[in-house]
Amino acid sequence: MDGDFRTDFVRQPGALKQFPALVLNADYRPLSYYPLSLWPWQEAVKAAWLDRVDIVAEYDHVVRSPSTEIRVPSVVVLRDYVKPRKRVAFTRFNLFLRDEFRCQYCGARGDLTFDHVVPRAAGGVTSWENVVAACSPCNLRKGSKSLRQAGMNLMKPPRQPGAEELRNRGRKFPPGHLHESWMDFLYWDAELDA
Repeated sequence: MDGDFRTDFVRQPGALKQFPALVLNADYRPLSYYPLSLWPWQEAVKAAWLDRVDIVAEYDHVVRSPSTEIRVPSVVVLRDYVKPRKRVAFTRFNLFLRDEFRCQYCGARGDLTFDHVVPRAAGGVTSWENVVAACSPCNLRKGSKSLRQAGMNLMKPPRQPGAEELRNRGRKFPPGHLHESWMDFLYWDAELDA
């Protein structure tokens, strides 16, 4: 990676003006990477007040009540460990994440829909093993034909992903806003330059 790691990834658009807090599990890993586990600042302050989280980092911004003044939390850690789900829900979003937001026929990004590899008209079911992300042109070209009839090939065969696999895949898609105080917790497992 060229340049300074932090300047390559830290962005400060309007979304950070609302002071979201990065939520970490008790093991100091984000609850999710994509979408990134964030709470509004009000939820983070409430959780800290109720002793459900520890505040690890703060913004420079301060909020006040008649009797209290508190700096807005930027990173919070849950006191109790939340066990991650083992089973991944079969949703459009998770399907696109599994396929890295690429058409599985041509590799294009954007304008994605999903396609049944074995068409429903031919007895194909809606499952992880039979549905792939596809761009509209490829989906129209394939239609209700088999791969052989359409003369098309898949980039990789469809399969059910594991929860950890999807969490790792989500790391490849950082959100449009990252605060510098989040960096040590988001990319802790990135390979270090020697």
